Amino acid sequence: MIRLDGLGKRYPDGTVAVGSLDMEVRRGELVALVGPSGCGKSTTLRMVNRLVEPTSGRIVLDGDDVTQVSAVELRRRVGYVIQQVGLFPHLTVGDNVATVPRLLGWDKKRRRERVAEMLDLVGLPAGTYADRYPHELSGGQQQRIGVARGLAADPDVLLMDEPFGAVDPIARDRLQGEFRRIQSELHKTVLLVTHDIDEAVRLADRIAVFSEGGRLEQYAEPAAVLGAPANEFVADFVGSDRGLRRLAVQPVEEADLVHPPVVRLTDRAADARRTIAGAPEPYAVVVDDAGSLRGWVAARTLEQCPPDALVEEVARRFGETITLGEFLRRALSELVRHDAGWLPVVDGERYLGVLTPDAVYAALRRTVPGDGGVDATVEQPLLRAV
Repeated sequence: MIRLDGLGKRYPDGTVAVGSLDMEVRRGELVALVGPSGCGKSTTLRMVNRLVEPTSGRIVLDGDDVTQVSAVELRRRVGYVIQQVGLFPHLTVGDNVATVPRLLGWDKKRRRERVAEMLDLVGLPAGTYADRYPHELSGGQQQRIGVARGLAADPDVLLMDEPFGAVDPIARDRLQGEFRRIQSELHKTVLLVTHDIDEAVRLADRIAVFSEGGRLEQYAEPAAVLGAPANEFVADFVGSDRGLRRLAVQPVEEADLVHPPVVRLTDRAADARRTIAGAPEPYAVVVDDAGSLRGWVAARTLEQCPPDALVEEVARRFGETITLGEFLRRALSELVRHDAGWLPVVDGERYLGVLTPDAVYAALRRTVPGDGGVDATVEQPLLRAV
């Protein structure tokens, strides 16, 4: 969808902001550009819509070399969202969102419908917010309006330059979650500049790590950047706690699960005791005849029951479960919150196995294939400290 061929920016005083950058972004992909201050990531973003004119190379957008077309025409194909939002203070929210559709000549009815659609998408219903002015909104609400305006003309590409950096941490977390939801619905091709590696890990399909002069040090999925940094520069940039950050991108898989004894609701206490006997831990998971999770039972509880008592009479419900495919971060959070040694994993209602702290650690240690990167040696003590 986006291809940068030898893209470079050199200023008249000889300063090289971006040397010669080769990079591709696939259709529907969200790519985060990260790196230290002054590494050329924002310059690269602004060259894509030619707010900064490149001095070398090409920008190919959906097969078209856009370095040769009108910059104004290009910008009407590309949405742009910035940290300072940039809403027009004298226009209503609705008119702000309709800015590019109006420039493109959309009729009033079509603009009004699009404004309503976009405001609903970002969780600010048109009936309540369309006639307000920017100063009547919170910072987080203004940022949502900025996203709605960037998407209003249904652009092929959305460029975002530290879009959530000017709001407080709680609002930023909500905005990131909201944007993940929007992206899952729209599948836009997005380039996102951020100084926050955690934000990049949470939002991006791939992360491009830049060093000074716009040099691309690593371009890979978040799990690979965190689990197998390409070199010492990347390892230093993502931080010594990258093992913990991997919790946010590593999904729970069936291979991670531990399988304690399983008994059924209709089993007798004496039979359930025999099932648990000899197991590493003195408990069993309880399921129904369809294999759906119904709770757990301890060996000590069964020993106090009459032999003919049914398991369903003494089974206890779990405080929490996790669904296969959710991220390890939530799994570990629930283990810590409930001070539990194990957490059941389900697929729908079907019970699959349990996740333990040791299993979380083992999942983090899975090798990223073909990485050749720096060994993440700090993960074990960090995880144990949690």
